[in-house]
Amino acid sequence: MTRTLVTLTLVAAAALAGCSKDDSSNENAANEVMNEPVVLPPSITASKTYRCKDNSLVYIDWLSDGTAKIKKNKEDYSAPVVTPGADGAPLKGAAADATVTVNGQSCKA
Repeated sequence: MTRTLVTLTLVAAAALAGCSKDDSSNENAANEVMNEPVVLPPSITASKTYRCKDNSLVYIDWLSDGTAKIKKNKEDYSAPVVTPGADGAPLKGAAADATVTVNGQSCKA
């Protein structure tokens, strides 16, 4: 029993010795990726509630890169990001404006 255990241990050690990891991995590529600048997502500069002419509420988060998120409720975290004033954009206005246009409706802060 002891002889079998010793033999099995030696065979396992020999097998593991044959599996030595090659140290010639491409470390330069890994270092290049780590040294690239990190791009952070835009931060929220203003978060406002607007009441539209049809008496509905619209919540807009104005972002630091000039874009905005139009939300139907305060907890709508999946709202798409739009660029105000762009062709075909559902939003016209800015965070400093008292009135914005959302989907063709005038809304006041």
